[in-house]
Amino acid sequence: MSADFKTHVDQACRAAEEFVSIYYDTMDRRRRALPRLYLDEATLLWNGNVVTGLGELASFFEMLPSSEFQVTMLDCQPVHGQAAQAQSTVLVVTSGTVKFDGDRQHYFNQNFLLTTQPASGSGGGTVWKIASDCFRFQDWASG
Repeated sequence: MSADFKTHVDQACRAAEEFVSIYYDTMDRRRRALPRLYLDEATLLWNGNVVTGLGELASFFEMLPSSEFQVTMLDCQPVHGQAAQAQSTVLVVTSGTVKFDGDRQHYFNQNFLLTTQPASGSGGGTVWKIASDCFRFQDWASG
């Protein structure tokens, strides 16, 4: 593995760890701010339901009951520049448990495709934004 690639992977992992901490804290404590983590045209696939765009995302997150997420696994990898139109992009995969508004605990798996965007304001730099998000409960079917 080349040193450049290893550096790229290390940067992606640091970004993913920071992102996951921010995302789930925002989901549990400051849900109204959650759409700010998404691109304007981002798509969320939530247990088979498609939500696209910031307005729909805001409405969707508002209707969800309060949550308590516990992430038990995090994996990430940079996406090759040829596949991401030379845009810095990271695939982030998480799993863990979630309780919604005192309901029983559910196992979940969530995949994010993050991409860098110019930061707003005069500070310059870049921020990671969610381009695609896929959330699934992983509960066993009771029968």
